Amino acid sequence: MNTTVAAVTQRIIERSRDSRADYLSRMAQARDNKPHRSVLSCGNLAHGFAACGGEDKERLTLMDQANVAIISAYNDMLSAHQPLEQFPAQIKEAVAAMGCVAQFAGGVPAMCDGVTQGQPGMELSLFSRDTIAMATAVGLSHNMFDAVLCLGVCDKIVPGLMIGSLAFGHLPVIFVPAGPMTSGLPNSEKSRIRQLYAEGKVGRDELLKCESDSYHGPGTCTFYGTANSNQLLMEAMGVHLPGASFINPNTPLREALTRAAAEQACRITELGRDYRPLSEVIDEKAIVNGIVALLATGGSTNHTMHIIAIARAAGIIVNWDDFADLSEVVPLLTRIYPNGSADINHFHAAGGMSLLFRELLSAGLLNEDVTTVMGKGFTEYTREPYLDEGQLKWREGPAESLDKAVVASIAEPFSANGGLRLMGGNLGRSVMKVSAVKPEHRVVEAPAVVLHDQDELKPMFERGELDRDCVLVVRFQGPNAIGMPELHKLTPFLGTLQDRGFKVALVTDGRMSGASGKVPAAIHLTPEATQGGLIAKVRNGDLVRVDGEAGELTLLVDDAELASREQATADLGGSHFGMGRELFSGMRRLVSGAEEGASFLFVDESSTSR
Repeated sequence: MNTTVAAVTQRIIERSRDSRADYLSRMAQARDNKPHRSVLSCGNLAHGFAACGGEDKERLTLMDQANVAIISAYNDMLSAHQPLEQFPAQIKEAVAAMGCVAQFAGGVPAMCDGVTQGQPGMELSLFSRDTIAMATAVGLSHNMFDAVLCLGVCDKIVPGLMIGSLAFGHLPVIFVPAGPMTSGLPNSEKSRIRQLYAEGKVGRDELLKCESDSYHGPGTCTFYGTANSNQLLMEAMGVHLPGASFINPNTPLREALTRAAAEQACRITELGRDYRPLSEVIDEKAIVNGIVALLATGGSTNHTMHIIAIARAAGIIVNWDDFADLSEVVPLLTRIYPNGSADINHFHAAGGMSLLFRELLSAGLLNEDVTTVMGKGFTEYTREPYLDEGQLKWREGPAESLDKAVVASIAEPFSANGGLRLMGGNLGRSVMKVSAVKPEHRVVEAPAVVLHDQDELKPMFERGELDRDCVLVVRFQGPNAIGMPELHKLTPFLGTLQDRGFKVALVTDGRMSGASGKVPAAIHLTPEATQGGLIAKVRNGDLVRVDGEAGELTLLVDDAELASREQATADLGGSHFGMGRELFSGMRRLVSGAEEGASFLFVDESSTSR
């Protein structure tokens, strides 16, 4: 093992000793060594299988076969989730052939950040993760089930499904992805047209055609944002079948993998001899493997919060120092947009997950001695699925990259360290995705331009007020303030200013996208403005230093001057009502900071008033 990876893993184990022991104790108490439905009364059970067909009802009555729960985030507005419509029927058929039963236990909400970018609904996006976790728990709370299949793909949905499932960690859980859409308009061309639109050089018709040609069919968006980072993370943590992440929807191989996941869920319940509960799969080593894989691919910054929340749900305490120390020793091995020109399909064709894991294992950067849904040891994930005369099989994945411009080797990485930088200084702590930022753009020291709303930027840009070096400070965007929306409207304007030769950077207590691009952006700043963060004292014209190489984030103002300043305030009422936002006021009050996972689920009830 790499010494740093081993040391970080061990310190997480030590830091989490008490909370992890408490979690595992609760999971042990939930075990039954018999079908969980057997504890239900006759009336309970009759309600539970009332609508089942005769054979399923008989199997559920006899108590000798597993009942598999299906928790799905299907809706047909999300391109990534539309293929999930067919999965329950495929799963039920495969499970029945194993002599077991599958029931659709519940649906969870699934919102699309692509639809809500720049809209009021985006302020619900982050909170939808914890809402999904609770909805998952509601679906499983009927206690009818011996295993779980989670169907989900996109941004907050997979983390929410995982957090909710970990509350039922005594059950085996397999995540079943839908796969990416086929490649459309190249992401680099989409970005170019977006910038032209921001400059007023093309109209809305041209922009809409560009967007439609890029997002054109069923499946996940093909850039490497949070949705595709989710798939990588689930596979790296051992809850996908090997190689399942990036097989396109509506193909024979995709259906075969879905059926195989259903069959495997039947094999690993407590009723058999190969019991593999989620609580044993998601441990400290699995969490570190997820972080390492994310760093090696320049994955989504959103996971600096999601992984922390997932870990916390399993009794594991992770912080940004763990990410930073791992990033120093994990090389960048992929170039996928926005870190390069290739899309996720190109990555898969160049060697994909099996090659990535092979390289990381060879350098001792992954914990091999883990439990996965397939068994003991992570080496199984260096294999890739294929069909042999219609039968699903696995074979050894490529031994070397089929396109070295997309997937590099440990010997010749794109960068010696990972794509994430921990930023710190008197402004607080934040993260920066440096993998997509060219080295010459990573250090900016310039006057601050302070905004309280991303919509304030466009008119300033159009008036030419930003044709200069500047650090854009966008505050009152944190989880406590307005739910921490992604601030995607900023990207085309900042990118254009950078292309014009100006040194520009962003500092915010909000989020960017998992596809954060070429402008240095210190995001997820904590403490946020509403929680006493120094960002609330920044004034227009103050010098701010953003150093993505050294990890420095400093407001260059005398301490005495800062002490004399009042904290700025903002009228946030417009973000607290409309589009359902008024229903989330309790979440805004309870939510933790970004480095604690930006979650309201882990509040100590003994410390809250009733």
